[in-house]
Amino acid sequence: MDIPIAVLVTGFLFSTVGFSLFLYGKKQARPPQLVAGSLMMLLPFVVPGALWITATELSSLGALWLALRADW
Repeated sequence: MDIPIAVLVTGFLFSTVGFSLFLYGKKQARPPQLVAGSLMMLLPFVVPGALWITATELSSLGALWLALRADW
């Protein structure tokens, strides 16, 4: 199994941000951050390719931003 280095790096970076969001959401009892963090940690496992990982992770961050703007 040959995994490109770009996939590993983007997956690691976005998963690290997702883990931080998850911990913050859990500690502060904030559902939007908890859900976005969970998605950001899990998406690199199911999305193929660095470009697709980046696109899905940025869209989940955009959804988090919209949820926070809506004061949810």
